[in-house]
Amino acid sequence: MKLNGSEIIVECLKEQGVDTVFGYPGGAILNVYDALYKHSDEITHILTSHEQGAAHAADGYARATGKVGVCFATSGPGATNLVTGIATAYMDSIPVVAITCNVTVPLLGKDSFQEVDIQGITMPITKHNYIVKNVEDLADTIRKAFRIAKKGRPGPVLIDVTKDATANECEYIKETPKPIERKTDTIKEEDVERVVSFIKESKKPFVFVGGGVIAADASDELKKFVHKIHAPVADSLMGKGAFDGSDSLYTGMLGMHGTKASNFGVSKCDLLITIGARFSDRVTGNAAKFAEHAKIIHLDVDAAEINKNIKTDAVVIGDALEVLKHINAKLEQLDHKEWVDHIKELKEKYPMRYNKDCLNGPLIMENIYHITNGEAIIATDVGQHQMWAAQHYTYTKPRTLLTSGGLGTMGYGLGAAIGAKVGCKDKVVINIAGDGCFRMNMNEIATATRYNIPIIEIIFNNHVLGMVRQWQDLFYGQRYSATVLDDVVDFVKVSEGMGAKGYKVSDIESFNKALQEAIELNIPCVIECDISREDKVFPMVSPGAAISEAFDRQDLEQKTKDENILS
Repeated sequence: MKLNGSEIIVECLKEQGVDTVFGYPGGAILNVYDALYKHSDEITHILTSHEQGAAHAADGYARATGKVGVCFATSGPGATNLVTGIATAYMDSIPVVAITCNVTVPLLGKDSFQEVDIQGITMPITKHNYIVKNVEDLADTIRKAFRIAKKGRPGPVLIDVTKDATANECEYIKETPKPIERKTDTIKEEDVERVVSFIKESKKPFVFVGGGVIAADASDELKKFVHKIHAPVADSLMGKGAFDGSDSLYTGMLGMHGTKASNFGVSKCDLLITIGARFSDRVTGNAAKFAEHAKIIHLDVDAAEINKNIKTDAVVIGDALEVLKHINAKLEQLDHKEWVDHIKELKEKYPMRYNKDCLNGPLIMENIYHITNGEAIIATDVGQHQMWAAQHYTYTKPRTLLTSGGLGTMGYGLGAAIGAKVGCKDKVVINIAGDGCFRMNMNEIATATRYNIPIIEIIFNNHVLGMVRQWQDLFYGQRYSATVLDDVVDFVKVSEGMGAKGYKVSDIESFNKALQEAIELNIPCVIECDISREDKVFPMVSPGAAISEAFDRQDLEQKTKDENILS
């Protein structure tokens, strides 16, 4: 049948099983929105308050559901407003397809109104991108984009379509998408054998898992592997929930704000088995001293990550699920009781300590866990609250922590929470924000209320940019440059002005009551929590230090005492 470009876009989205699009209309994309209007019973469009919110919502939808997230924007500033959201998805390997529209072909390259080279702008932050000038190329391009977004290491793909391509007609033939094949062609038997031999020889193995395990839906196979080799497990921020956080072999997060048990354990192990993680600087600390007593095994789908940051001793490239299946088939049950008991002692010796006598981030997170029975989807913005959310909520399942790990995008969480709730209507979805982050994209509360998307926004309000101030406090002589937010903004009134139910709490009892009520009301709610600006995220590794040098508040206090004695 003959359809115009806009109708082809909608039909191709239906082919791919897309049920929701997040976006913002404008002149260049008007034809597409007109076509979308005619299919509103098949595809839900969520009008966000800002295009960045649309990109984050598509990202959160993808993370929570495992499907491809889709966002729309018009030309010029509409397209450029997606950039931060696209970069966020790229850094965390999230499958998103962004569709933008541009001026007509005759107006390209002439500095026309709202013209921008969004293909050129997004080239470094997409797996692939396209500009479609001919309607006959449109259907194939969209199909390729979805395959690329999902295949191998996932990531965002952008399609820019000229306005005349959305108006012109051509023949459209419906296609059924072929299943995405897992990457197995790179799994070599000799590589698997080498990994297995290292595991069998090891006396002190440690497993480190990242977001690649979640992307590959490999959590069950991972659990089988871990218990088969009988080894402790740490995760990255992106790997939260890949391995059950309530399992006795779990030691917590690794790296700058990782647990001492994980950091000290990895520093003493003789074999580090890394699965679906990329050895970022926040994980390794001083790379030259990272796991310096260990042989390194790296299992990853992306060959570009091998030996990029950390030199490895054995490698298997391929889909995490398939790689683990190959390895598990060659392993017998192992026993590392002495080593596991040692790590257990580290966990007991270095628990996550915090003050339970006043309202603070760790206390709030642990109470959220108990009130939701650990079944909530937690989104976060970026900063101290993000780390507390990672440290003090127990993630037992994948796709339950949505956070910007690689790019560290302030303002990410609210849009992501909206996307997650749209995709997982039966889940309680909570965004953990700081007061600095809330200021960035608070307008998306209006999106939640417009569609009655019952997310719960929890603001940790310490009246400062907490994580930046923490660094200023510890490493910049307490020179608090541009980090104090003492002003008269009333977040409750602002939220209520946008149609949400607002709460302001200063103690844990009031918080618990507000959260329980917010869950029961099942409407958009905002809970502002007053906490101290002096609270810090511990443990911590100083910049440039080894993770074996992780310290906490008690270590700092002891250091101060020792220095006072010496002076």
